[in-house]
Amino acid sequence: MREPAFWHQTDKYARSAAPLTRALLTPLSAIYSWAGARRIEKTEPKTVSAKVICVGNLTLGGSGKTPIVAALRDYFSAQGLRAASLSRGYKGRLEGPLKVDFNAHTAVDVGDEALMLSCSGEAWIGKDKVEAGKAMSADGVDIILMDDGHQNPTLNKDLSVVVIDGGNPCGNGFVFPKGPLREPVERGLSRADAVIVMGELTGLFDELKSFEGPVVQGHTVSNGPVADGPLLAFAGIGRPAKFFDTLTREGGDVVDEVPYPDHHAFTQDDIDFLHGLASERGARLITTEKDYVRLEKARRDDILTHPVHAEFDLAPLERLFEPLIRKDS
Repeated sequence: MREPAFWHQTDKYARSAAPLTRALLTPLSAIYSWAGARRIEKTEPKTVSAKVICVGNLTLGGSGKTPIVAALRDYFSAQGLRAASLSRGYKGRLEGPLKVDFNAHTAVDVGDEALMLSCSGEAWIGKDKVEAGKAMSADGVDIILMDDGHQNPTLNKDLSVVVIDGGNPCGNGFVFPKGPLREPVERGLSRADAVIVMGELTGLFDELKSFEGPVVQGHTVSNGPVADGPLLAFAGIGRPAKFFDTLTREGGDVVDEVPYPDHHAFTQDDIDFLHGLASERGARLITTEKDYVRLEKARRDDILTHPVHAEFDLAPLERLFEPLIRKDS
């Protein structure tokens, strides 16, 4: 599903902000917000022996969580702990809990995010967070990095990190379906221990100004230079424009861009169309790692990727991490 354009119109009085549509959606938005708050209030979280760090967000769609999960997993692994990511396995057919094997599983099995995370470290999936936490603990995992789940109260979190997209922090400021928020910003931040803002935040919104935990600036950094020559870029992520802008900003000769909905399942017709368009433009195809792993292996030929990783200042977070690093805690 493509996000409606009015979700990201910050001028609430502009015609493109769809004021009539928003008004009609207000009751549904109120019910959604109430149901989420009630679930969190009434659910008793279950504790597992492994330490659990949730890396979540406040909006639907991408905010840069997955690269943060990978970076934190590397950090804790460097401390001598066995750290593993835990994803829901969104759009995957397997429910888990199971440890992802990049050579044995596909995105159809475990979802694109978990498969991508398995390329660089230990990754698990589990639609039932509690059962997954138990299985990972029993297998000897010390630190569980939960990719998403800030609004899921079933598994007790030792630490909650909220990731905010600096270029689009909370859309139009309304809760789904009136806007992209999963819950009101103030309520979401009240359960967070730290905030990582990915990209440039043009101004602190009021709720973040009053947040008492560390607020860290982060950036997505490319692993290497953009491929030479004309490029036709395509992406099915939360905000495809972020990927296209990155390629252009880093000197890529992007001759055309093709956006798809988040988690798009590429068909052979899609690939044939993209190859045909690239041939017309005299360009090579390039996409994100997340899109690449979602392609069937037979469809990956002649498609380039542009790998990235997250960089941010860990120093403000280390005080929060210290109790989790001590194995006797």
